[in-house]
Amino acid sequence: MKNINTYSIEKTYSVCTLVTNFNEYQEMIASFKEAGFTEKNSDFFYIDNSDINNDDGFSGLNKFLNRSTASYIIICHQDILLKYDNIDILNQRIAEMDVIDSNWAVLGNAGFAGFTEKYYRISDPWGDNTKIGQLPAKVKSLDENFLLIKNDANLALSHNLKGFHMYGADLCTIASFLGWNAYVIDFHLYHKSGGNCNQSFALSRKHFIKKYTDILASLYIRTSCTTLIITNSPICNWIINRKIFYSAKKRLENIQSKLKRLK
Repeated sequence: MKNINTYSIEKTYSVCTLVTNFNEYQEMIASFKEAGFTEKNSDFFYIDNSDINNDDGFSGLNKFLNRSTASYIIICHQDILLKYDNIDILNQRIAEMDVIDSNWAVLGNAGFAGFTEKYYRISDPWGDNTKIGQLPAKVKSLDENFLLIKNDANLALSHNLKGFHMYGADLCTIASFLGWNAYVIDFHLYHKSGGNCNQSFALSRKHFIKKYTDILASLYIRTSCTTLIITNSPICNWIINRKIFYSAKKRLENIQSKLKRLK
């Protein structure tokens, strides 16, 4: 039996991709290897969606996150190329993040901190050598073309969401619930696609809103030791979590229970 703190990480990086076009995927892998991601420091995993969609963005990425033993898990599109920055630059950016914020869990190259606070470091059909904002920048969402996840954060995506959109936002949101942070870093790569906000995107957006509407509603929780009523208002929380409020609510529930038995 081994001490839990003695486990070993086999590789530094796992590069994980959902693949629909293996020619494009092989071009991506070649660019990674040219940039220093070798068999010695990296694993390369894929899910074959070339004939049918065996996994979507949520189920597929959960498999990558659950099964990887590398220190850092890179989840990326098959249509990116590491034409600019290499593994040494990425190692440097991670080391910088460890100093800036040890609670970082997800890094990417494009995201938003608010409705107008946009941070980008990418080349794509929208522009070459794009750099927007002071980086690194803490954000609430990240684009899915390139995501780097710290394995020690033990993150997962929502089991009750599906599709190939919004999983970047879902990952960042779940990370924030668990006390971790997401950042856009200065790691420059090329993404062939400019994105596609089609009908499936609209459906994913709708389901994402529905899920988090349910989660973020006010909570009423009874544990074996206490009762908690949680809203988004600190003042309301202070008022309704006082003993006098609980006593009144308990009496009301007892009256309601008696009335039900009389019916």
